[in-house]
Amino acid sequence: MDQNQLKELVGKEAVKFVEDGMILGLGTGSTVKYMVDALGERVKNEHLSIVGVATSDRTAKQAESLGIEIKQLDEVDHLDLTIDGADEIDDHFQGIKGGGAAHLWEKIVAINSTKNIWIVDESKMVHTLGKFPLPLEVIPFGSTHVLEKLDKMGFRPEFRMNGDEHVLTDSKNYIIDLHMGEIEDPEKLANTLNGIVGVVEHGLFLNVVNEVIVGRQDGPEVLHAR
Repeated sequence: MDQNQLKELVGKEAVKFVEDGMILGLGTGSTVKYMVDALGERVKNEHLSIVGVATSDRTAKQAESLGIEIKQLDEVDHLDLTIDGADEIDDHFQGIKGGGAAHLWEKIVAINSTKNIWIVDESKMVHTLGKFPLPLEVIPFGSTHVLEKLDKMGFRPEFRMNGDEHVLTDSKNYIIDLHMGEIEDPEKLANTLNGIVGVVEHGLFLNVVNEVIVGRQDGPEVLHAR
């Protein structure tokens, strides 16, 4: 199977955890797109009554087009389950997310969810985080000074650009990617980044996920993180 087939595999496996009446957090990204498609099929065929809370405008549009009811996070009193992708997951089930520039909304939804499942193909499983650039969402005002500060700290930052234009998040903020290569102490780094004024949120998702569904050539593997 190629990478897209593995993504589709875990997307279909993940929706088996969805039960009638649930309020679901719906992640963002290429793997989640397959999951939302599979969820739409279950809603259509089984007449499930579910509500989705989307972590991006594009996920919301996809879900609504498939007949899935979407509400804003502040319109629901809880989230039963959030299913999302990840860009890297290490041996301790710590993750990097934000390749799709949605990690701020993704993290807000995740921390308000009773349970979190990440769905990935096997290429996303690593021993140590950091090969994938670590995204930061930063406010535009003063962002060049934030970049310079991060550079002096040795984090090799770059603005994420689309041609000559800054990539904008759904909150109209910028993205700075840190090209660190290896993150030896994710929790220490998270604390450092949390203390930088202008950084809205970083893409380190620590002690968040409950289960990881990994797409492997011989089928999906469910790993229990915590």
